[in-house]
Amino acid sequence: MKIVFLGTPDFGVPALEKIIERHQVLACVCQPDKVGNRGKTVFCAVKQCALKHNIPVYQFEKISRDGVETLKSLAPDIMVTAAYGQILSQEVIDIAPHGIINIHGSLLPELRGAAPIQYAVLLGLKTTGVTILNTVKKVDAGEIILKKSLDVLPYETNGQLFERLSLLGAEAVCEALEQIENGTAVYTPQDDSLATFTGKITAEQEKIDWNLPSTQLINLVRALNPSPVAWTTWNGKRLKIYALRPCDTQFDGVPGQVVECGKKTLAVMCGDGKAVLVTELQAENSKRLEIVPFLNGKKIPVGTILGE
Repeated sequence: MKIVFLGTPDFGVPALEKIIERHQVLACVCQPDKVGNRGKTVFCAVKQCALKHNIPVYQFEKISRDGVETLKSLAPDIMVTAAYGQILSQEVIDIAPHGIINIHGSLLPELRGAAPIQYAVLLGLKTTGVTILNTVKKVDAGEIILKKSLDVLPYETNGQLFERLSLLGAEAVCEALEQIENGTAVYTPQDDSLATFTGKITAEQEKIDWNLPSTQLINLVRALNPSPVAWTTWNGKRLKIYALRPCDTQFDGVPGQVVECGKKTLAVMCGDGKAVLVTELQAENSKRLEIVPFLNGKKIPVGTILGE
């Protein structure tokens, strides 16, 4: 089939690569380039992939305002979206005869919205997956073509799960495209009463609240790794926390209090009366380190209250 692919971050790259192998990709549509450090223009991952394969790239400030005529002129059979990042108008949705299908990083109707992978980790889900659905104006509410699930691994970070789901999404979307092409696709309406929703992670969520239960804090840190990263403060400076683990030792202390700091162990109290072990962190103006090399260079005195 003739396909226009709409995507921006790394999540869409495995799908684009597999679609290129099996179909004719007419063009890719990405969010506009960003200006990075030192004023250098940064190309998104999908654009880099498209250029590698000599596929034309379009970047509309507002696709529903600026891109309609271009997309019509391409005359695709179907369009595929994967974390594109813009809301599509009905006029855009209606351009291709087979409409638009989307790769969504959850088992819909669970975790609709902008951050399904982060929230799967944040909520401590044991199972998640990807859904291929047809696009309608209501966000992530279209009919489901197929789902594929996987187990969330113990202490898996958002970044690790993101990578595995992107590969699963590539497999799933190619299977869905084959079904659509041969006329065997089944479109199943979602049960809206079962829908749950996710929003973008906020700046307030990034700052660790040590009053929260230990399990919730462990999941928060996992969900924000590798970006935007959970943090607390120590001596008035930001201390990024990349990994926490449960602590079997019982301590007395208040939330945020350092209750152990040895050669290999840094333990901090949480709101449920349990401590967590900090296993990877980064002090301000320092490198990201595992706990042992960190403690070789720095000590946080027992009794210190983090986050004050």
